[in-house]
Amino acid sequence: MGLHPLEFSECYLDSPSFRDKIKSHEAELDKTNRFIKELYKDGKNLINATKQLGMAQRKFAQCLGEFQFEYIGDAKTDDEKCIDESLQEFSAFLKNLEDQRELMMRNITETLMKPLEKFRKEQLGALRTERKRYEKETEKYYSSLEKLLNMSSKKKEPQLQEADTQVEVMRKHFQEESLDYVCKLQEIQERKKFECVEPMLAFFQTVFTFYHQGFELAKDFDHYKRALQINIQNTRNRFEGTRSEVNELMKRIREAPQEYRQTSPISFEGYLYVQEKRPPPFGSSWVKRYCTFVKEQKILHMVTFDHRSGGKIGETESITLKSCVRKTTDVLDRRFCLDLDITDRPGTVLTVQALSEDDHKFWMQAMGGKEPIGHYLTRTYSKERGIDAQLDDVGFSFVKNSISAIEKRGINDQGLYRIVGVSSKVQKLLSLMIDEKSDEVDLSASEDWDVKTITSALKLYLRSLPEPLMTYELYKEFISPAKGGSPESRIQAVHCLVHKLPERNRQVLGLLMKHLANVAAHSKQNLMTVANLGVVFGPTLMRPQEETVAAIMDLKFQNIVVEILIEHHEKIFTDAPESCPLSPDAPVLSAPTRHSKKMSRQNRPLAVYNPQALDIQNASAVGDGSSPAPDETSMGSNESVSSQSSSASASEVNMEKSDHVPLNASLSSGSNSGSGTAAASCSAPGSSGESQTAATKATSDKERQEESVTSRKARAVYPCEAEHDSELSFHVGDIFNGVTQSREPGWLEGELEGKRGLIPENYVEML
Repeated sequence: MGLHPLEFSECYLDSPSFRDKIKSHEAELDKTNRFIKELYKDGKNLINATKQLGMAQRKFAQCLGEFQFEYIGDAKTDDEKCIDESLQEFSAFLKNLEDQRELMMRNITETLMKPLEKFRKEQLGALRTERKRYEKETEKYYSSLEKLLNMSSKKKEPQLQEADTQVEVMRKHFQEESLDYVCKLQEIQERKKFECVEPMLAFFQTVFTFYHQGFELAKDFDHYKRALQINIQNTRNRFEGTRSEVNELMKRIREAPQEYRQTSPISFEGYLYVQEKRPPPFGSSWVKRYCTFVKEQKILHMVTFDHRSGGKIGETESITLKSCVRKTTDVLDRRFCLDLDITDRPGTVLTVQALSEDDHKFWMQAMGGKEPIGHYLTRTYSKERGIDAQLDDVGFSFVKNSISAIEKRGINDQGLYRIVGVSSKVQKLLSLMIDEKSDEVDLSASEDWDVKTITSALKLYLRSLPEPLMTYELYKEFISPAKGGSPESRIQAVHCLVHKLPERNRQVLGLLMKHLANVAAHSKQNLMTVANLGVVFGPTLMRPQEETVAAIMDLKFQNIVVEILIEHHEKIFTDAPESCPLSPDAPVLSAPTRHSKKMSRQNRPLAVYNPQALDIQNASAVGDGSSPAPDETSMGSNESVSSQSSSASASEVNMEKSDHVPLNASLSSGSNSGSGTAAASCSAPGSSGESQTAATKATSDKERQEESVTSRKARAVYPCEAEHDSELSFHVGDIFNGVTQSREPGWLEGELEGKRGLIPENYVEML
C-alpha cells in the first residue's frame, strides 16, 4: 500500500491518523529532496570532468587546423586538394565531435540539472515554508484553544464572547492553512513522478544521441579515410612524373572556367506592413516585412525585419497569390491597403499596406491588382442556443457524421483530437448538428468546418451528455480491473462490463473505439498513439458522480480503460463475453433446455441501432406469444451478458433485467440455435401438451410477418465478406432489395446485384 490520499474533509477533524498520513507524505518528500541534492552534486562533477576532456581535445584540434601545406603553382589536383585539406578535416572532425559533446553538456545542464534543482527549490523548498507556516498555525490555534478552555466561567459574558470569537477566527485560519498545505503536499507527490524522471529520460537520450553522433561521424570519416589513402598514393606515384601533365591540367582548367548567368524572375520587392489578426480583445497589429513577389509563380516571400534591432526576425513565409484587390478606406481606415486572396489557405484574405501611393501602384501592377466590386458579403449566425446533447438518433447520426468526416479529411492531421478548435465555432457546429429542425450537413463534403472544429465538437457532445457514455453506475467497476490483475483479466473484465452498458451507449462506444483504433493506426503521421488517445478520451467517456481526492487520483486508470477498449475493440464489441461473474443483485433464472451449436457467421461486430428491425422482432415475438417483455426478463445463463438472437422465442432471450437490452442486441457466439426450424419450434417455458400446436401457429404467424415486409430495403453500414455460399458479400452503402426476416436467428434475406442470400442483421439498417 502506497501513501494514503489526504482528504480535504480530514483537515477539519485533524485526527491522529490524519497527522500520521501527513508525516508519511513529508518523510517521502524529504527523501526525494536528499536524493536530488546528491544527484545534482554528482552531475556537477561529471560536467566539470567532461569539460576538461573537451578543452584538451579542442587544443589538439586547433594545432592540427592551424598548419597548412604549401604547394608550388596556383592550381592543385584533386588529390592535392584532399591532402591539403586533410589536416583541416581532421581538426574539423575533432571539433565537430567536441561540439556534440559540448551540446550534450549544455543539454544535460538544461534538461537534467536545472529542472531537478528548480523542482527542489521551487516545489520542495516552497513546501518546507508551507510546513513551517502550518506548524506555526497549529501551535497558535491549539494554544489559544487551551487558553479559552482554561478560562474561568465566572468571567463576564462579554469577555467570554470575545475570547470565543478570537478562537473561532484562529480556527478558520488554521483550517484554511491546513487545506492549502494538504493540497500542496499531494500536488508535489504527484508532480515528482514526472518532474524527477522526465529529466533523467532526457539525460539518457542526450547521452545516446552524442554516442550516435560519434558513430555517424566515424562512418562518414571512414569513407573519407579510404578516399584520402588513394589520394596520398596517387600523389606519391605522380611525384616523379613529368610536370607537363600538371601544366596541361592547369591549361584546361584555365580555358574552361565556369560560366554563371544570374537571371532574376523577381518582378517587384520592397517593404509592406502586414495585418496580423489576434483573438479578442487584442484586435490586430501591423508588422513590417520585406516582401519579394515572384510573378511567374505568383509567390510572395515575406521576411520580418526590424531596422531598430538591426537583424532578421522570424522565418521566411511564402504564400501563393490567387488575386489582389485594392482595399478602400471606407472598409478600413488606412491608406494604401491591398487584400490578397491566398491559394494556400482558401477563404483567407491577407491585408497589407504599402509605404506610399506610388508604392501602392507598383504593387498593384506587379500583382495584377483589381478595383473592388460591390461590397463584402458577411455571413450572420443566429443567436447560439444552449447545447442539449442527448444520446438519441440525432446524436448518434452526428457521431457517425463526424467520424466519417474526420477519417476522410483529417486522419493524418498531427495532434488530431489534441488540438482544439475555436470555442465559438465548436458550439455553433454542435448546436447546428443536434438541432432536429435543421437540415443535416454532410461534414465529409463541407469545407465550412475544419477538422479540429469537428473533433472538438464531437468531444463536447460526449462531455455534454446528461450521463457519461460509460455511465456513473459502472464507473467503479470499470476502474477496478485497471488497478490490478493480469492483462488478460483486465480485458475480460472490461469486455463483460461493456456488455452491461445500455444498448445505445454500447453502440456509440463501439463506433467511437473502432474510429480511435483507426486514428491510432495512423499515429506515425498524426502522432496520436493509443496512449495519447487514452489521455484525451479518458475523462470524456467516464467520470465519477462524486468528486473526491481519491477519485481524482483515479484519472490515470481511466486512460488505461480507454486504451484497452481501443486496442481490443474488435473482440470487445464484436463478440459477447464467454463468461462473466454474475452481479450479486441479479436474480438467476434457469434457461430452457434447447439444442445449440456455435456458428462462425454469428461472430459479427455490433452494428448500429435498428428500430425497424426491432419492430419486426417485437411483432414476431407477439405472434409467437412466447417472448416476455424486456422488463420481465433476466439473465438465464452466464455465457453472455446480452446473448440473444432476433428470434421471437423466449428460450433465446438471455439478458440482464437492469440493463433493459433491446431485442436486437448483439449475438452471442455459442448460445444461438443452430437451425431456423429449431428456433421457430421452441415452446415457451411452462408449455407442454400444446407446444406443437403453438410452434406451428408461431411459424405460420412468422411467415406472414415476413411476407408483409417483402418490399423492404436495407443499406449496409459495415462491409462484409461472405463466409458461406448462402451469404452475400457487400460494401458500406450497398442497397439490398426484397429484404425479409430469415428463419436463421440474427440474419436477414435480401437481394444484391441479382443474387439473393443471407445478410447479417446487425450489419445493415432498414430504409
